[in-house]
Amino acid sequence: MAKESWSMKGELVLACNCKVFCPCVLSLGDHPPSEGYCQTWAGFRIDEGHFGDVDLAGINLALMMEIPGYMSRGNWSAGLFIDERASIYATKALTKIFSGKVGGTTHLLSILVGNFLGIKREQITYETEGDTRIVKIPKILDGSVTPIEGKNKGEPTIIKNSQYWIAEEIVVARSNRSRIRAFGRNWDFEGLSAEICKLDWHN
Repeated sequence: MAKESWSMKGELVLACNCKVFCPCVLSLGDHPPSEGYCQTWAGFRIDEGHFGDVDLAGINLALMMEIPGYMSRGNWSAGLFIDERASIYATKALTKIFSGKVGGTTHLLSILVGNFLGIKREQITYETEGDTRIVKIPKILDGSVTPIEGKNKGEPTIIKNSQYWIAEEIVVARSNRSRIRAFGRNWDFEGLSAEICKLDWHN
């Protein structure tokens, strides 16, 4: 049976426990994270998207992941947060996409995630204030991430042309606030590594 066509376009922000900047963007899992393990959350804003005939536009998401060592060795733990505004059909579609079982950009998740922590439907906001991105889930996530200015004043530092699976261009950033409490975890990444990327995932 053919897999449903899917795509998501918009923006994502990711924050982790690495010192600035996360080495995994360039090492691609061949070297461990700066602390020897990875704890991370990501926020997603879908501006346009679909799964088959299901419209995904206007939905926000968040993902929590814990990786015990080298990223490429797997045994990841992951929990998914889906916008409470999403329809039941969109919720099912996004669950399939983030399981990695429908192929495409997220296929790696089906191989590397060994412990799926579950899905929570929550009120998720993803806002932009100047250059700062703010992602919030009441009582769960309080994230604020700002790009690190490059040599040219007013322009961010950007990593291009890497083989990083998440995006073709990575804006190097730092967390202003980065507190997440969920699935038995309680993390705070204030002042640590973050990135902002164009979301263009599909199969």
